[in-house]
Amino acid sequence: MSLLKKLTQFSSKRKNVWIVCLIWVFAAGLLSGIAPSVNDYKINTGAFDLPEDMPSVMGQEALNSYFPEEYVLSAIIVLYNEQGIQDSDLLAIKDASEWLSSEDKPVIVKSTVPFYRLPDTVINNFISEDQTTLIFPVSLERNQEIALVNDTVKELEQTISKTIAQNTQLYITGPAGIASDTIAIFASADLVLLFSTIALVLVLLVIIYRSPLLAIIPLLIVGVVYQVVDRILGIITSLGWFHVEAQSISIVMILLFGACTDYCLFIFSRFREELKKVEDKYEAMQRAMQQLTEPIFFSGGTVLAAMLVLLVAKYQNYNNFAPVFSITMLFILLAGLTLIPAVFTILGRKSFYPFIPKVGDAELKPNGFWSRIGKLVTEKPLLSGGLVLVMMIIFASNLLGVQLSYNIMKSFPEDMSSRIGYEIIEANYPSGDLAPTTVIITSATGAPLVLDEDFISKVSDISSTLEGSEGVSSSTFPSVEDFMSLPEWQKQQFISANEKAIKFQLTLEYNPYDQSALDVLDSFKEQKDTLINNVGLSKEDYSLYFAGETAKQSDVRALSTRDTTLAIIIITVVILIMLGIQTKSIVAPIYMMSTILISYISALGISWFVFHNFLGMEAISYRIPLYSFVFLVALGVDYNIILISRIREEAKKAAHSIAIRKAVALTGGVISSAGIILAATFGVLMTQPLQELYMFGFTVSLGILMDAFLVRGILVPSIVQLLGKWNWYPNNIIDTNENPNEGSNEDSNE
Repeated sequence: MSLLKKLTQFSSKRKNVWIVCLIWVFAAGLLSGIAPSVNDYKINTGAFDLPEDMPSVMGQEALNSYFPEEYVLSAIIVLYNEQGIQDSDLLAIKDASEWLSSEDKPVIVKSTVPFYRLPDTVINNFISEDQTTLIFPVSLERNQEIALVNDTVKELEQTISKTIAQNTQLYITGPAGIASDTIAIFASADLVLLFSTIALVLVLLVIIYRSPLLAIIPLLIVGVVYQVVDRILGIITSLGWFHVEAQSISIVMILLFGACTDYCLFIFSRFREELKKVEDKYEAMQRAMQQLTEPIFFSGGTVLAAMLVLLVAKYQNYNNFAPVFSITMLFILLAGLTLIPAVFTILGRKSFYPFIPKVGDAELKPNGFWSRIGKLVTEKPLLSGGLVLVMMIIFASNLLGVQLSYNIMKSFPEDMSSRIGYEIIEANYPSGDLAPTTVIITSATGAPLVLDEDFISKVSDISSTLEGSEGVSSSTFPSVEDFMSLPEWQKQQFISANEKAIKFQLTLEYNPYDQSALDVLDSFKEQKDTLINNVGLSKEDYSLYFAGETAKQSDVRALSTRDTTLAIIIITVVILIMLGIQTKSIVAPIYMMSTILISYISALGISWFVFHNFLGMEAISYRIPLYSFVFLVALGVDYNIILISRIREEAKKAAHSIAIRKAVALTGGVISSAGIILAATFGVLMTQPLQELYMFGFTVSLGILMDAFLVRGILVPSIVQLLGKWNWYPNNIIDTNENPNEGSNEDSNE
């Protein structure tokens, strides 16, 4: 800690302040010229989210290896007409299928259903029962540039839409349609987010502090730090060390604005206090940072530690989250200890224009809002703290009915073409048809399968067993008699070219992303060895796999549940240890952490109540609980650290109650202001096109406000008052029975 204090003292000395600022500006300028932006390497979907040893990944690899024709990027063209599919629509699709089967087709189109050669009786299988919808699947080459996929989807849309009936609507869904749409919805999202955040922070700072420089300085500091972080992340992602999702970049931007502005508020608030005591601005900043270095380090350290804990996650979306936000927080913390004090020291008293602090100005307003709150919590701690606690428990009770969603489509805007197409299919075809599950049986020894009647009979028995299971609608594998009578070319749709694998499809009764569908796949994975043994095959000679969206989401659910539980436990323990080191107490970390956990559960509970009852949402994204926990716990602890540090500081000079009152009064304004600004910046995420970001922004914003006003403002100081000297056990730093300074402090501060 002494080394950090030397760093902050260095950053606020007369000559060094310019050196610190020039280093940061030079680094931002140099990196901007030689390094790529992280936005050049961001991805829009979780394409790399599961580890290689997960059952669905192994199943998909087996499918891709033995049936390479299945390794495609699917684009599903949906024609919808309330009055029924017209003859011109059928003609348009036949013409399109002929075009896509010719040499003039788009370069990445791999194959399609040859409608132009099929009889009408077969084509009718692609039309919904109510005759309003027709689906036309097109297979594209995988691993293509996203821009090329987008161009191909747009070409398909433009070409086919020219010849369909006037009142027929065309949508393109499936992975290719989703990829194309995400380009469009994120094209301007980052700019909207950036300018909205800048405008919001600027307006809030002007309203709260009524000083133009205090509004502009934090934004200039954020700009420098953001440029450095953006290019550092760009270098690392360009090397392929980890993948970065587009929505992660959105949250990085918010974290930078919110956390940097918070540190600016903490520093210039204490700087202003010291300017009322000493004339020299350099001495004032050094005195301010002497008290703030430890709280800033530990507040930033808790966020950094929480982010690093996500490295234990096996689910790659969580794991990749760790380095992105750890690097971001590291530079925010470094800026808080160097750049921010240097900038404010250079500007000195002029930073606060037109309310320039002078030596001798009053330290506190006796009748200020937070002075009154400080008096309330010390005089009636049980009542004030108890009311807040009961209210938060009531909020938390709403979590009892929470539902989690694993359907990525539900996160996209309702007017997005690929989502509309998906929902039309969902409404007009059996739910399981959206994404059937593929069953693959392979030779575990590497030898070709013996495709005689006995083996086919056993495969048919496996198919029948699965088809007869609860939640399964149908299986595509025929009976042994029907299979043996098929011509060879039809058998090839089940058997791989090297005859080492055989496959068929299962259609479930549920939507592929419903929890019920995931439960069915979980049961199949658990009994796959039994399925093989029961028909007389050996698991040493044969392997059974499940591939498809339901199988994948089943694994996602399992990993997410495991990672969320593990991360919450480890983060809680790590932060408890850090709080113990910072407070030098055994007792304080326990109630500090407990109140933050209660605040998190309450924020999640009331958010679900709003989402479900007022916004009509049936479930929240499965990632919300963990992402909200990481940010709410880590950022919420910040405010407790600032408060407890100030109480501890004041308790060395005044009686216990007076120390609490003064700490609440002195930190109340800055922490509530910081909470409002941080909550507002996360609230900007609600303008983003993804429902998941909307939920995350709402939940974190609400939780931060609860932390800043209820937890930090009332609950924690009430607990501190009730515990007295036990707050600092085993190192008691106060005498609650007698303090000669009690009367003088009461008079001077109240």
